[in-house]
Amino acid sequence: MNVAIWALIVGGLLMFMALSGSALRHLPLSTAMFYLPAGLAIGPLGLGLVRFDPIVDAQLLEHLAEVVVVVSLFTVGMKLSVAVDDRRWLLSLRLAIGSMVITVGLIALVALAIGLPLGAAVLLGAILAPTDPVLASDVQVADPQDRSRLRMALTGEGGLNDGTAFPFVMLGLGLLGLHPLGDWGTRWLMVDVLWAILGGLAIGAALGTLMGRLVLWLRLRHQQAVGYDDFLALGLIALSYGAALSATTYGFLAVFAAGVALRRVEHSETEAGRDTLDAGAPAPEVIMEQSLTNPTPPIDAEHVATHPAHAPAFMAHAMLGSTEQLERIGEVAAVVLVGVMLWMVDWSLVPWWFVPVLFLVIRPVSVAVGLVGTSTDSLQRGLIAWFGVRGIGSMYYLGYAMTHGLDPTVARTLVALTLSAVVASIVAHGISVTPLMALYEKMRKRRPRHRNNDI
Repeated sequence: MNVAIWALIVGGLLMFMALSGSALRHLPLSTAMFYLPAGLAIGPLGLGLVRFDPIVDAQLLEHLAEVVVVVSLFTVGMKLSVAVDDRRWLLSLRLAIGSMVITVGLIALVALAIGLPLGAAVLLGAILAPTDPVLASDVQVADPQDRSRLRMALTGEGGLNDGTAFPFVMLGLGLLGLHPLGDWGTRWLMVDVLWAILGGLAIGAALGTLMGRLVLWLRLRHQQAVGYDDFLALGLIALSYGAALSATTYGFLAVFAAGVALRRVEHSETEAGRDTLDAGAPAPEVIMEQSLTNPTPPIDAEHVATHPAHAPAFMAHAMLGSTEQLERIGEVAAVVLVGVMLWMVDWSLVPWWFVPVLFLVIRPVSVAVGLVGTSTDSLQRGLIAWFGVRGIGSMYYLGYAMTHGLDPTVARTLVALTLSAVVASIVAHGISVTPLMALYEKMRKRRPRHRNNDI
């Protein structure tokens, strides 16, 4: 396919989404539901303009999904403005650890019933257990001031469990003889679980904190390092990810921790621990708009970026805004690619009951057990159970497994099962997210005002 056709397709899709994006927010449709048929249309099942085989092109699939997930995880970390010792983190931790382990185990049992070997069954559990940070933006915290317990739980889970699923990926590969586990799994436990998780979190938190404080020091003391917040965001993402991988830890957790740490630097440097930008100076995009519509007197963005009261919030807003834009572009590419790949799926390998069991039995059971003893109500638990969105993270783990020597026969089965779950999630969760979240917000407003921060 020549460059002109590619340009027409990509340009048309991006223009359509830009022009219709605001209208879609009020409809029971997600943007991913438009990207998926676009991929079908240009793939072998449609016009045949592009052909992509996830097994043959597994390395490309892995790296594309990797970039999209890494940017998304940093964005998710930046959205979480609650303190590290806030009790709302407990829900995310219980979902990302307890519910994650249960989900992997239950999916593995189902995979064994389908006929997969033990290692492949555990691997499938690891691929499909994590909720996706890319496609779940509609149920994540809307802004740093959002104190919704439901949104916080789902956002934190999406940020954490793309990293906490990795040990089970390594366990599955190890059981297939493709990764060393050590005697009685000691190497797996010490290296792939304890060191890789804790080390990744520590590396990301350290780099996020150091970079945030360095930038603010340069801006407040020397009026330097101004105007390149998008470069700073991408630089921190790359540094934390690269450092974590070099230390044999999980880069996903490092990038997420870097985003959280950077947001905590902002709060520690902002009066009263809040975003004073909302009370004083406008956000970066507002500064640009006002500069264009009312140029006399002009708003000096550099002055705001170096002002002691507003510099921390300005930095955080600018970096979050730039990564959110990249995340949206990455979502387009990844979901269109999913649509293109559907041509080669052998649907006979997917039992008709597999996806319903995953969404309606395994996810609810794992959430119910994981949240035992918490103060969440039935509505919150129900919505958390339903919004176990599967997406680009699962595609990354699938590509990762296939590039590490997975048997082609097993790979074809995992591709079919994974794509069936991802496509079903895009459709089912895309249709339901707007009405269900609107219902939640309506119910939330009916609660006593003093309880709103806890629901």
